[in-house]
Order: sequence, then structure tokens, then C-alpha cells
Amino acid sequence: MTKRNWLFIAIFVILGFVALQIPVTQLAGSKAKFTVYDAFAPVAGSFIGSIPGVIAVFLMQFFNFLARGAQIEDAGTIIRFFPMLFAVLYFAKKGRLNLIVPLLAMAAFITHPIGRTVWYFSLFWLIPIAAHFLRDRFLLARSLGATFTAHAVGGALWIWTFSLPATAWNALIPVVIVERLLFALGIGGSFILVNNLLGFLEKKHLLNLGFYIDPKYLAPVLRSEQHESTTPSTT
Repeated sequence: MTKRNWLFIAIFVILGFVALQIPVTQLAGSKAKFTVYDAFAPVAGSFIGSIPGVIAVFLMQFFNFLARGAQIEDAGTIIRFFPMLFAVLYFAKKGRLNLIVPLLAMAAFITHPIGRTVWYFSLFWLIPIAAHFLRDRFLLARSLGATFTAHAVGGALWIWTFSLPATAWNALIPVVIVERLLFALGIGGSFILVNNLLGFLEKKHLLNLGFYIDPKYLAPVLRSEQHESTTPSTT
């Protein structure tokens, strides 16, 4: 962990905290809500590495928890800490964990008595497995993989915590399709926005801390030979 890591963590924590204040929709069976944060947080690890990204996302949620008076409204408040951490890892790095996590989530869901009756709901979590093999070619695949990884972890925890009836899971299917597609587009958009912002600051010599900038997603005016020849590492 270097000074630039901590600086980037601090920047992301501030932006993530703001994003957490903008609700999008309510989670079924809980008082917890999805927020703009769900479309922003996964990109954290792609710029400075997976572990600093996980730290940043955890701190975003922790400070938001403290700002709300450290009140645990229900188990959903605690569960919300975990899914996004796995989304960060998925988006930041290609590895076996990207395959293992959704498979474990599917197994956990199906072994629940209610989950066995709506086993087909867990088929959503084949998406991050398929996207794993396309993530380096398509930003949308990478984004879909990240948001459905978060969904897989959250879904597995949710059914064991709240035991929502089968009718609730069936009703959620069309909601999940629209919701996760929007989050995937948001994640991709957030990545492009932050990538170009960092590229602009570096080009103008306002910031040169060695953050990972992907030349593939830079606006043409911001591209340079240095960016084109850079082979970054996000480990």
C-alpha cells in the first residue's frame, strides 16, 4: 500500500459515500436499498488493484453506516457489506474466483428448501461465468459479470436470511433483468468516466500518480503513445 493507493482510496470513499445517498430501488424483504453506489463501486479495483479497491469499497459502506448512526435496521444492513466486495474483485482481475463465487452461490441457493423450488432463479449466476471468458474483449461483459457476481452473493445470503417465498423470487425475475442491465451499463459508464477523468488530469499534468488508465477507453484526444504502449497490471 503506497501513498497513491491511500489517496485513491480516499477519493473513491468520498465519491462512493455520495453515491450511497442516491437511492434507486428497495430490496425485497428488507429496508435496505440499491443506490447509485451499486453502479459505481465495482470499478474501484480496476485503477489501483483489487485489494486496495476492496478496502475502498468497504470503507465507503462503513462510513455510510457510521453517518447513519451505526443503526442496524435489519440483517439486510449487514448483508449489503459483502456482495459489492466480490463485484470489485471480479471487475478488477480475471481469475478463478470469478468462476468459483457464482458456482458456490448457486449451490448455496439451491440447497435452501425454498431455493430448491425456484432453482431456475440461480441460473442468472451463470452470467458471470460466461462473461468471464469475454471480459477482456467487451466492457459490457465485464460489467455484467461484476453486477451479477454481487447479485449471486447477495441472493445466496438473502434466501438463507429472509427465506422469501417462491412467489417473491418468481416476481423478482423480470426486475432482476432490467435492474442488472441498468447497473451493468452504469458500471461501464462509471469506468469510462473515471478512466477519461484520470487521463485528462494526467495529460494536463495535474495528476501523475501512476493510476491505471486503459487507453482502449480513452477519448481520442487524450490518447498518447505512452498510454498506447502501457501494459498495466491490476493484481
